[in-house]
Order: sequence, then C-alpha cells, then structure tokens
Amino acid sequence: MKNSDLLLIIPAYNEAESIEKVVEELRRDYGDYDYVVITDGSTDGTDRICDERGYNTIHLPVNLGLTGCFRTGMKYASMKGYAYAVQFDGDGQHRPEYIRALYEKAREGDYDLVMGSRFIGLENDMSGMRSLGSRLIRLAVRMTTGAVITDPTCGLRLYNRRMIELFAWKLNFAPEPDTISFLIKNGARTAEVPVKVAERDGGSSLYINPINAVRYMLKMLTSILLIQNFRVSR
Repeated sequence: MKNSDLLLIIPAYNEAESIEKVVEELRRDYGDYDYVVITDGSTDGTDRICDERGYNTIHLPVNLGLTGCFRTGMKYASMKGYAYAVQFDGDGQHRPEYIRALYEKAREGDYDLVMGSRFIGLENDMSGMRSLGSRLIRLAVRMTTGAVITDPTCGLRLYNRRMIELFAWKLNFAPEPDTISFLIKNGARTAEVPVKVAERDGGSSLYINPINAVRYMLKMLTSILLIQNFRVSR
C-alpha cells in the first residue's frame, strides 16, 4: 500500500549479509517512507531473505546490473505515482537520516535532482584514490556543464517526478556521474546536501580494488568529456 509520496529504491545484488539490517532499520525508524527492494538475480539467498521477512520486493530473474535495477525501480515509482524516488544502497552505506534533508531540499527549490555530498561541511574518510577520482570527475563535470557538483560519485540521490518518468521510460542510462552530467547539460536543476556514508555491512565494493577504481574513473572521465556529447534521449 502506498503511504508516502517518496519511494526508496534499493538495488540488491548478493546483499544477504546486509539487506535485513538495512530494511529493518527503515521499517522500524523510518516507516513514513515507502521502499522497494530490487533483487538482481542474486545467488547468495538475498531473494529468500526478502521473501521470508515479507519485504516489498521485485525479483529480477537474472542479473541486469545497476541500470536494470534502477530502471525497474523507476518504472515501479512511475506506475505507483510517486512524486520522488531515492536511490538507496542495500549494503548499509547510505544512511536513512539524510533522506529528510534530500526531500526538503527538493521541495524547497523545486529541484529535479538532489544529491548527497560527502564534501559539504562534514569531514569524510575517503581514501586517497577514491577522493582523487571524485575530484577529477567533479572537474570534468564543471568543464562540460559549468555546474559545481562537489561529490558526483555519491550514490545517495533523490529524483523528482520528471526524472522518474525520464529514467522509467526514456533514458536507458546508468545512474552514474556521466549521466548526472548529461542531465545537467540538458537543463536538470540540481542541488546538494551534506551527508556521511557508513562502511559496508558486508560484501565488496567497486572501490576496494584500486585497479577497478582507476578503471571506473577513466570510464567516467571519457564518458563525461567525450561520449556524452553524442548521447541523446530517445
């Protein structure tokens, strides 16, 4: 049953170690927000945990990756008529106490996209490689759009109804910094609010391996500086 105008979209691929803790905290302390878990063809029992606990869940039969999970959640948000959708990790890194700030900022300024930032007014413990990558991507976004986004790699983001419809039915793009840059170039109104992120409750992260971190950074920089000039929304 729809109880809110805001939906938390929680992609979950092999998050058996953390998904119960994440969702139970939301249900216990933040019950005024709706949520949907998108299980992405998990093989570690994530699906079973969600079913046994009675979570609001959509099971993808095969692994579609973050883009497939995110778009599935956006389609659900569109069909259910939500005004706002928040991208919220299932690994315990995103903290629910910041959702209110994202929501209030969006309503205050009628923003299309409100992003969490680990670099506004709060100390952060990002490692040297992660911090360098974020700063380089931030520079690339500024060079191509003129916008100052302090933390383009933070995944905690709120999207308004216009963005929900766009991602649900038109844009087949991943919710990554290069897509944020593309949206800004095409007129999306954006804002940031300060957040902190926790360590993962379990599993592994893209950034744990330095080689993967470098690959990700180069991919994003190439896309922002070159490829996005040829991207179009269908």
